[in-house]
Amino acid sequence: MFQMNRRGFMKGATATTALLSVGGCVSAPKLKSPNEKLNIGVIGVGGKGWSDWTPMFNHGENIVALCDVDRGPVDRALEEIRKKGGNPNQVKCYSDYRKMLDECGDKLDVCTVSTPDHTHAPAAIRAMKLGCHVYVQKPLVRTIWEARYFEKVARKQGVITQMGNQGSADNGLRRNVEVLRRGVLGNITEVHVWTNRPIWPQGISRPEGEDPVPETLDWDSWIGTAPFRPYKKDVYHTFKWRGFFDFGTGAFGDMACHTMNVPFRGLELGAVEWAECKTIEGKNNDTYPSKSVVQLHYAARRGKPAVDLFWYDGNLKPDPDKMPRAEIMSQINASLGKIPNTGCLIIGDKGIMVSENDYGAVAYVALKGEEKMKVVGKHEACSIDVIPEFLPRAKAGHYIEFVNACKGEEKTFSDIDVSVPMLEGMLVGCIAQQVPGKLTWNTAKMAFDNPEATKLVRQEVRKGWEF
Repeated sequence: MFQMNRRGFMKGATATTALLSVGGCVSAPKLKSPNEKLNIGVIGVGGKGWSDWTPMFNHGENIVALCDVDRGPVDRALEEIRKKGGNPNQVKCYSDYRKMLDECGDKLDVCTVSTPDHTHAPAAIRAMKLGCHVYVQKPLVRTIWEARYFEKVARKQGVITQMGNQGSADNGLRRNVEVLRRGVLGNITEVHVWTNRPIWPQGISRPEGEDPVPETLDWDSWIGTAPFRPYKKDVYHTFKWRGFFDFGTGAFGDMACHTMNVPFRGLELGAVEWAECKTIEGKNNDTYPSKSVVQLHYAARRGKPAVDLFWYDGNLKPDPDKMPRAEIMSQINASLGKIPNTGCLIIGDKGIMVSENDYGAVAYVALKGEEKMKVVGKHEACSIDVIPEFLPRAKAGHYIEFVNACKGEEKTFSDIDVSVPMLEGMLVGCIAQQVPGKLTWNTAKMAFDNPEATKLVRQEVRKGWEF
């Protein structure tokens, strides 16, 4: 315990020193008291945004401003506020987050950001520079440069952050992380993570032509930092943007923040040394592929061996015929009846762990020589007597954990110490889906050995939307 806590402290101290060396200043967070209400600005009201801001509002916090490029969700939100006893006349409404922050930033304690990926960083970073704590939907940001800058600003401003991978607040996930950190599976060198996404278009080219922009839609604000392109009905807005390079991070960026959560935390993974897309279908110049398998090679760290993590999307799964140990798949089939449609397989020299859903809350373990797997809570090697709990237990879910942290009551579990390094590896994988071949990644220099890949680390921002 002391070693782990000290490592976490030293990591934070190193980051602080780095900021000071370039003229930064790390501020203490400006926290409300537990008896005060947070003043919240909502950026991205509908869709996923709805399930992000409403738990905080229902908890009793104040909604001060609403921003959405589409007027419909804003009108529905005002009605929701009225129905729950709030005063919608006191809520300011915007379609451009820049104007919202310019006019209301000094009145806000918190911003939620639940927009397409390409507007996460510009909106959240502007908010943090005003001293706002931020809850930002996964995958936090869209490029590696944005992730580093996000971390720098968050540390300098001393704000609370939380990435929206909600499974992090499930105590089942935290237990599975404890089991891995205590070495029940021995030395782990291989991880397989798969998803049934995309469930939106990928492997397609952008359409030609344009359609009239609906009167209720601020298309210029929707485009934001991205290169401008004409509006096409039912192509990008509201849901199909995720597969396009300019707007999203594909299936990898969408789901790995969930499905990689247990192995990343449990194995305390750090830097990716290289990545390669091993299988690809539907490759083109505008969107992520329809199917892919990507290998990420994580460096050895603190006495633990290097780890090869294999990512599968497009309904691809680990192939039993290609697995190095056939008995592993027989254990899974004997226990679960099939390979789950989405999940994670962690292979150690003493045993295996399988998670059968996106969020990592339920996992099964089998040690060497055991025919069937047992759920972690019922396996003798994973009992509380053998492995005492040492991670903080979630009190009231991911959203209220963030609210409580903004009032000084607890710490967020998906803050920048976890979200930024986990995201960096994922985004290295996203670049491997676009640039063929083995790509060696230098995390210190923030560059690949391939200039085409390095170009994707930081991309241009449309004039007027700089942040």
